[in-house]
Amino acid sequence: MTDYTGIWPVAPTPFHDDGTLDEEGMRRVLDCLIDQGADGLCILANFSEQFLLSDAERDRLARLCLEHVDGRVPVIVTISHFATQIAVERARLAKSLGAAVVMMMPPYHGALLKGTPEQTFEQFRAVGEVGIPIMVQDAPLSGVELPVPLLVRMAREIEMVKLFKIECPQAANKLRALIAEGGEAIEGPFDGEEGITLLADLDGGARGSMTSGTIVDRIKPVIELYLAGDTEAAAEAYARVLPAINHENRQCGWRSCKAAMVEGGVIRSEYCRHPIAPLHPAIRARMIDLLRPLDPLVLRWGR
Repeated sequence: MTDYTGIWPVAPTPFHDDGTLDEEGMRRVLDCLIDQGADGLCILANFSEQFLLSDAERDRLARLCLEHVDGRVPVIVTISHFATQIAVERARLAKSLGAAVVMMMPPYHGALLKGTPEQTFEQFRAVGEVGIPIMVQDAPLSGVELPVPLLVRMAREIEMVKLFKIECPQAANKLRALIAEGGEAIEGPFDGEEGITLLADLDGGARGSMTSGTIVDRIKPVIELYLAGDTEAAAEAYARVLPAINHENRQCGWRSCKAAMVEGGVIRSEYCRHPIAPLHPAIRARMIDLLRPLDPLVLRWGR
């Protein structure tokens, strides 16, 4: 697979009300995302609450998801870890299970333990030796700066570094600079952040977006129209979905996707593990109110 384009949403991880994994709900989430038209999927990411999962649960979910998707769309497995050895082990497992790509942030732990540029390069090189394509996640959560020259060096010198999810401030300018300096080595320039800067990022050269799983079917046309050259129609389509995207990004986070999936009968519970608080009822109500005029599949899928 070399065509890294389109919309590749992050799958939320459903729990029962008692906090245990909802494995049947996970299968329904995957089916719903595929039915929404996802070009690929990402699991175990930050929007999947990966930092609230045990190592054993991560392994269970990786196996469950890849077995259930069964090649219908390519799957990205997030493998970020401060320890290079553990990141490598996670990459080997993902590859053995049939993942198409692994995604990782630079090594960090908390606010003060951050890999240097050389340590970051070394970790990605070690994972690259596993022989599975890598998406570099450039996210504010890590607190690690990934300058364009470092990203270009990684793309050129590590064969498996092929994709880049740029969701830092001023992402469009970074995408533009990355593509200009990296050329053909930048095979999959993506944005993130639920698509809140999608139009600017497409202007900057993004070929895909890793959104949440809330309105995949309504964001996908923005990307398709833009890549087909109809930028005016893309802008109009983006304007229709932007209020919902903005509310999700600024007020809800991953909890909005779970709320929508409960509303649409995809999953039974929108429980998030402590210390994550549930959505305020007014915030949740506004999210659903913003979604309804869009008539997204997520609100009808399980009804």
